[in-house]
Amino acid sequence: MTTGTRTSPSDAPSRVARALNFLHRAWIAELRVYASIGRAIARRPAVPPGGTGVAYHQPVLTILIIFIVLSAVEIPILDLIVHPWPAVRIPILILGIWGLTWMIGLLCAMLMRPHAVAPDGIRIRSGLEIDVPIAWDDIASIAISKRVDEPKLPRITPTEQGAEYAERMQDETNIEIELERPVGIRLPGLLPKGGRHEITRIRLWADDPRAFLAAARPFLTATD
Repeated sequence: MTTGTRTSPSDAPSRVARALNFLHRAWIAELRVYASIGRAIARRPAVPPGGTGVAYHQPVLTILIIFIVLSAVEIPILDLIVHPWPAVRIPILILGIWGLTWMIGLLCAMLMRPHAVAPDGIRIRSGLEIDVPIAWDDIASIAISKRVDEPKLPRITPTEQGAEYAERMQDETNIEIELERPVGIRLPGLLPKGGRHEITRIRLWADDPRAFLAAARPFLTATD
């Protein structure tokens, strides 16, 4: 049974591949910042028709808001300090506005891109990048199971039953999804952290795990 994707030194991505991948991810994240702000203005969360969105942002909401407020306060303060030097003032002002916009976009992404429990399956999401679809036919069971992991654990970890994918929030998960068979997923970036992995179990954080379970139950029953 597979226990995760391992990368030997000879298979490690080259510097050029890592640089190109970084630029690609940065470009996609930039586009999603503005798309998420647009969704927030239009009040259109990314939830498929007939689906239910389940939030995951509550543990980090206060931190994000504090960073946004501090960034907003920092812009006029720095502008006042460097006001006599236009060559310095303009770049700093542009960077400050861009940084504030990016933070607002990240917050909007977490609000407008929730986990989605829909007729075609579950979409596991986090921030600007993570969007992992799992079909109902591949899901054996879903249960509420809270767990706190050690800090900085990778998303993909080997277990005796196969590889486990965990989308944690502040190192915590409270939903466990057992899969019928090893399922291939793709994460942002390159191996070993990103790329394609085969997994047999998923753990994730939902602000309201009971709502997640209630939304999933009719679809699980229909596939029995």
